[in-house]
Amino acid sequence: MDYQHKAKAVADCLMSYRKDESGWKVCKKSNDVIVSWRPSSEFPGNLYKGDGIVNGTPEKVWECLKPVPNGLRVKWDNNVKRFEVLEQITEDISICRTVTPSAAMGIIAPRDFVDVILIKQYEDGSISSNATNTIHPSCPPQSGYVRGFNHPCGCICVPVSGEPNKTQVLTFFQTDLGGYLPRSVVDSFFPSSMAEFYSNLAKSVKSLKDF
Repeated sequence: MDYQHKAKAVADCLMSYRKDESGWKVCKKSNDVIVSWRPSSEFPGNLYKGDGIVNGTPEKVWECLKPVPNGLRVKWDNNVKRFEVLEQITEDISICRTVTPSAAMGIIAPRDFVDVILIKQYEDGSISSNATNTIHPSCPPQSGYVRGFNHPCGCICVPVSGEPNKTQVLTFFQTDLGGYLPRSVVDSFFPSSMAEFYSNLAKSVKSLKDF
């Protein structure tokens, strides 16, 4: 498995989503975020985009977002119960397992996801996590969890010009939750879940002491 090639392809994919403004339909707005969707070209579901401004430097926001075991993300993100590194491929590429709790009042059972994740920094000061599903010999499907599949997804922290204490946070999700869920449950879950993600992220960043 060429994990490095796969990881770099995901980063390119997220950049293309970021640049392509066509076809997005707004499905939820809050004070924190605008959530849009369009049909996914990766699987028979939707690609969701979140775009919001968070009060905090990009470094602070990234500290809350970065995918690391025992990091802040597990504490504030209601959709991440546990995060494990299965293998470190390079300094910025890893194979990870994410465990999610049950959701939608128990309709969505606990799930787990195995992804290759690339952390990438750009010349404009942006930093991103880029992930997609993969397989790893140490982590076959396990009882008690429905194995879900993330198609190219991730978060991008973008500095706001002239506003050093603000960060634009772009998120892209296109997740096959697996199992036998009604489409209506999935379609209602993601926009609400993403709005909650931004609200909780903003609170987490606000609670961080300066560093």
